[in-house]
Amino acid sequence: MQPVDQTRKILQYTASGSWEVNDARIIDEVPVELNVNGESWLTFMCTPTHLEALGVGFLFNEGIITRADEISAVRACDNGCQLDVWLNHAVTKPLHWRRTSGCTGGATSSQGTNTLLPIVEKDFLPPDLILAGMDDLLRQQELYRSTRGVHCSMLTDGEGTTLLAEDIGRHNTLDKLAGRLLLELPRLKRRMVYTTGRISSEMLQKSARMGASAVISRTSPTGLSLRLADELGITVIGYARRTQFNVYTHTWRFQSEPASLYVNTEPACEFC
Repeated sequence: MQPVDQTRKILQYTASGSWEVNDARIIDEVPVELNVNGESWLTFMCTPTHLEALGVGFLFNEGIITRADEISAVRACDNGCQLDVWLNHAVTKPLHWRRTSGCTGGATSSQGTNTLLPIVEKDFLPPDLILAGMDDLLRQQELYRSTRGVHCSMLTDGEGTTLLAEDIGRHNTLDKLAGRLLLELPRLKRRMVYTTGRISSEMLQKSARMGASAVISRTSPTGLSLRLADELGITVIGYARRTQFNVYTHTWRFQSEPASLYVNTEPACEFC
């Protein structure tokens, strides 16, 4: 497996106005080719961790597979440059990949949300649960603390069961989480996604496919992601800090009793 970082000599300008030569750990970005049933599909630009989960989760989030028992074998080669996923049924490679707003130029063949089901889970969310989850996410960012320049996402029920993934691409972190969810089958009382990245429409769709009732970020959501969240019953939370956060959709989850909230029923436009 390839190393996830490297050490490089840097010239650092300090607060005292002097120059120093120091060692810095730099996060690696590597190409990993995804082969499905022996056919080359695409190349991820990613951090070489949880590669098997990345491949499986990507296929899940693209709607190619829905269950772990569809997978015959999944293996990353020893040098980490190729990932092979073998399914127990034939699949057709998408003819076109659409570029996404991912940090490393992600790709998807998905054309909408018609395969996504609304979240029907009616659990209420205490504010302390959201704040504690964000603290937990930031505390577990091992690669970020050592190298910076990476995103981290977490799937949790807020009661001790947690899956974590780090990568240079925020979309990759959610594919890795989906893969771990499929392969490890953790028992989650509820599903909440925390991320350090912006909540774009693709991030919202990937979270929805994992059954998340809430998506929480340190930064902002996009307008299209909020329109999708309205339709899919997902509570979107942005700018989560130690003591505060913003709730953009389905605010009833923070009220003692359900209250009606306007839901946009118009179909979301991918290009609005």
